[in-house]
Amino acid sequence: MTVKYTLLTAITLAHASAIANPAPVTDINRNRTAISTTQQAQPAGSIEQRLTALERIVEARSEAQLRMAQQLQLLLDEVSELRGVTETHTYQLDEILQRQRDIYQEIDRRVSAIQTTPSANIPTIPVNTPAPATGTAVYSSDVSENEAYDKAVNMVLKDRRYDAAIPEFESFIKSYPDSGYAPNAHYWLGQLLFNNNELAKAKTHFERVVKNFPDSGKVADALLKLGQVAERENDKNTALRYYRQLLEKQPNATSAKLAQDRINALK
Repeated sequence: MTVKYTLLTAITLAHASAIANPAPVTDINRNRTAISTTQQAQPAGSIEQRLTALERIVEARSEAQLRMAQQLQLLLDEVSELRGVTETHTYQLDEILQRQRDIYQEIDRRVSAIQTTPSANIPTIPVNTPAPATGTAVYSSDVSENEAYDKAVNMVLKDRRYDAAIPEFESFIKSYPDSGYAPNAHYWLGQLLFNNNELAKAKTHFERVVKNFPDSGKVADALLKLGQVAERENDKNTALRYYRQLLEKQPNATSAKLAQDRINALK
């Protein structure tokens, strides 16, 4: 009985052991499932990484294009600025040439006046009779008139006291409104006011040269200055009108070339 009982116990334990043995198989299946899930998740993560990399590439290219566009705009601005500086320098050079021409004309007028001054024994224009307003100012027989005009001009040509010359020319015009020097005085006064950027006052004196002294040699220069005043006032159409009027009235004048240059620039 004891042997049978022992044998039965051994068989029971063996059977129980056989039933418990499949447990490792279940663990292996679980591991395989985990590995399979990991392998399936890995490609998804790789795509996201690729998308992230592509996004970074696109952003880098966009930033590069933006920088290039900014640099291009900066270059265009610099070219525009240089073009404006060039035009300004050209305009200033024209003014310098005009001023030199005025000085040469005034010197020539004085030399001609000295050479043609009549002798005291020869009857001339009566004293206090204003000289006619012709293309070149006639040297007046009124000593005080000559002195007043010379004083104003010398403040510009010799002393370079431009601000002090303004009241001198104003005083001369008031004292001798019909003088042969009147167109020149109005022009000089307009030029001085123009240099001070007193455009309204300058325009008034240039207009008086054109309207009141149509035969004066200063008409062409006054028309040129009226065009320049209009340009400073940003009135392009008026500037073109004055320049074209100059070319129409005095196409052979020295200032006509400057007027044509300004017309070409404003078109």
